[in-house]
Amino acid sequence: MSNALERGADIPLPAPKEVEIPVAYGGEFGPDIGFVAAHNGLSEADVVRLHAGRTYTVYMLGFAPGFVYLGGLAEALATPRLPTPRPSVPAGSVGIAGLQTGIYGLSTPGGWRLIGRTPMPMLDLSREPPTPLRPGDRVRFLPISAEEFAAWQKTDGAGSP
Repeated sequence: MSNALERGADIPLPAPKEVEIPVAYGGEFGPDIGFVAAHNGLSEADVVRLHAGRTYTVYMLGFAPGFVYLGGLAEALATPRLPTPRPSVPAGSVGIAGLQTGIYGLSTPGGWRLIGRTPMPMLDLSREPPTPLRPGDRVRFLPISAEEFAAWQKTDGAGSP
């Protein structure tokens, strides 16, 4: 085992990418944004400003295929998970749980507080690699309107229309 760990230290890792992810915040896209705002004594606009105003590090992909765990959330946005998970969270949903933010790659059950949704696919099995992010990548969120969200979905998901 120790030999395997030593050999792994010599494998060069790819350089982290900087990725901008569009997000429609609030409303149907982020049903918990009001709770996050109230819990932290903020306005919904403050939640968007604080969330989109940082650069996050991809800690890992996990729990379900394409789910992205991101570190670097502002402490002012820290919010507990739901007491009972939702039976279904739409793919692309952006949520907060404690001091992390994350993006759901698939529609799955989940207990994170949903503040927005991205039209950018976090999992596409027809692409190689199937996820646009890897651990170590850096992520910034770009607020978009509901109209921009709809227009983005009409593209192949690789970029804005």
